[in-house]
Amino acid sequence: MEFLMTYGWAILVVLAAIAALAYFGVLSPDRFLPEKCTLPSGVACLDFTGTSTQVDLVIQNSAGFDMQTVSVYVNSSTANFPCTDAGADATLVDGEKDTFTCGSLSLPSGKFKGTLNIDYLNAQTGMSHTKAGEIILKIP
Repeated sequence: MEFLMTYGWAILVVLAAIAALAYFGVLSPDRFLPEKCTLPSGVACLDFTGTSTQVDLVIQNSAGFDMQTVSVYVNSSTANFPCTDAGADATLVDGEKDTFTCGSLSLPSGKFKGTLNIDYLNAQTGMSHTKAGEIILKIP
């Protein structure tokens, strides 16, 4: 009986230590998520940065055709935020890169994980397409 009691107290101490680490956020998986911006083939997210009020994206067209009426949206679990083109022409010629700014955001500090949607019109065929990706940012 004494043998079982000794091991019981040791297991209890280990469980208490794990509970304390979890309570203080040491074991939180959000701390270990890297920042990334991924899009499917044809469109590349070259660079990105974000604050609690604004997200800036550098997107390159590598689809092999020109894209017209390009619209970029950053979607969180609560809202859909449209982005404006810094070039103000809403077109991406094949191989061209452009900066898009999503303003008027209200993101909490910490990790932000959302989807990135790009709507465009294929200049060769006239058909509209939507590409969806993922963006993970650390908001200061």
